[in-house]
Amino acid sequence: MKSVKRIFSVGIILSSVSLALFGCGTGTSTSENGETGETGEDKKYIIATDATYAPMEYMDTDGNIVGTDIDIVNAIADELGIEVEFKNYGWEPLFSAVKNEEVDFAVSSITITDERKQTFDFSEPYYAANQLILVPEDSTVTKFDDLKDMRISVQINTTGHEVVKGLLGKTSSKIVAPESMPLAISEMINGNADAAIGDNAVINEYVKNNPDVKLKTIEDDTFEKEYYGLMVKKGNVELNELLNEGIEKIKANGKLKEITGFDVE
Repeated sequence: MKSVKRIFSVGIILSSVSLALFGCGTGTSTSENGETGETGEDKKYIIATDATYAPMEYMDTDGNIVGTDIDIVNAIADELGIEVEFKNYGWEPLFSAVKNEEVDFAVSSITITDERKQTFDFSEPYYAANQLILVPEDSTVTKFDDLKDMRISVQINTTGHEVVKGLLGKTSSKIVAPESMPLAISEMINGNADAAIGDNAVINEYVKNNPDVKLKTIEDDTFEKEYYGLMVKKGNVELNELLNEGIEKIKANGKLKEITGFDVE
């Protein structure tokens, strides 16, 4: 009789433990066929960026990642009812982060190019830009072709870098290509390059925020218009379609134009 009572007591304890575990929840649910899946809050989308590219993406004084691109993605998230979190990876590492699925997608003023589309998928365009030349105020440069015998600084592996390679040659020693656009501009200001080239929004933002630095910008009609897209892992059709849905919604309701100040063609 004693052994029976002990078995009965153990059974009560095990049942209590089971109920306690059930009450706490494990974050998974089991379907009729035995498969488990996530329950509770919807998935949070992790987004890689290079927060050195004001006004598109940068760190504010409190250490938050902010900027035009960030506002656009937050607007998309609001329309889709999803949660997003931004992580500052830096320019070069963000490509590997998307490819290796460390993040869900990337937003960082990434121009959609045929070369990049071989490795990644892109959303529909959400922003239009073009390259701009930045030179000292006393420079005699008036057009891009004037730079063919000069040293040019540009952020590495950007479309601006490709444009400069086309003028000076892919392996030219006259190309100064640091990891970020602020560094590229610094190289020019410090005399290590005769000009800096980058996206118009970033160059104009720098000039506006540094009025004491004697600089001027030069536009050139040979620079083609570029379009930014959200970058996802190759083959992730479901996520790409979701992001396109969000982009179309903020275009239709005027939120995208409100953020950028213009319509995307």
